[in-house]
Amino acid sequence: MHGGIWPLEEVRAAIDSVDFDRLVIDGIAAAAGVPAVVVDVGDDPADDVGAALAALPVVAVARGAGGGSWDLALDDPGPALEGLQANPQASVVAAQTLRLGPRLSLGDALLAESLAYATLQAGAEHAGWLSGRGRRTRRDLDQPRIDVSDDGSSVTVTLNRPRLLNLFDAAMRDELVDVLKALAAGADGRPVVITGAGGNFCAGGDPAEFGTVQDPATAHLIRSRANAAPWMAAVAGRATARIDGACVGAGIELAAFCATVTATERARFRLPELSMGLIPGAGGTVSVPARIGRQRTLAWLLTDTEIDAHEARRWGLIDDLV
Repeated sequence: MHGGIWPLEEVRAAIDSVDFDRLVIDGIAAAAGVPAVVVDVGDDPADDVGAALAALPVVAVARGAGGGSWDLALDDPGPALEGLQANPQASVVAAQTLRLGPRLSLGDALLAESLAYATLQAGAEHAGWLSGRGRRTRRDLDQPRIDVSDDGSSVTVTLNRPRLLNLFDAAMRDELVDVLKALAAGADGRPVVITGAGGNFCAGGDPAEFGTVQDPATAHLIRSRANAAPWMAAVAGRATARIDGACVGAGIELAAFCATVTATERARFRLPELSMGLIPGAGGTVSVPARIGRQRTLAWLLTDTEIDAHEARRWGLIDDLV
């Protein structure tokens, strides 16, 4: 290893060793301690090496071409590694969860996401984020969170907390699940439009609710019982998400299930969960990689970058500008 970057042939030569896992972990410890292995692959996809590293609790990073077995394939891995260094546990769990997605059914992938999310809820990285967040309260508990309008030819479902940028809380989740269940059970198959009130789609999960459930196991069981993601997927084939303004975290995770996603020039997108010591927990480890690929999804999580509608369209996160 040289300067924290492993030569490809050196890693290839070590793969067949019975001590491969120890060699990798010891090599990481001798470098910067960040649980990532960066291999200079050049133009070689090196999927054999990526697959071998994927069996270990590390983020496998190819500098260069890198095939589909790698967690990341980047010409400049620096920004992603900075994010990994800030939240190493969440970064590795994110990589592991994203690897699983393509191998599992939708239900099993969402189960794996929830279990991984619950694990991180009990971790030191999320605890650190909670301690620096400050105390928040909300005074709109009696207000409806979802508005439904039916013009006879289509149904429009509006996230309706405009004063709070349509932050996604438990009450909104429960109302949305009820609406989506009814739509999924309907036999008419009419188009469904998902939008947000007040010039924003959804600014993500409501920070006031993070850390309020008594323990991560209970939180996982709640997600297993009341998760909007499978019901969004159930109507996705006839659903269009119309994005305006903020579309963050749970907002883009749910919207990405839709067969069609459009956005205005004002739309802005972020996936900030890793900076909170977490991974996406509203189906985003399934829906977002289905649109942009798991490598780009992980890079986006690690860098916590805000992108505009044009970049989102270039990635394939949205289908069109309106």
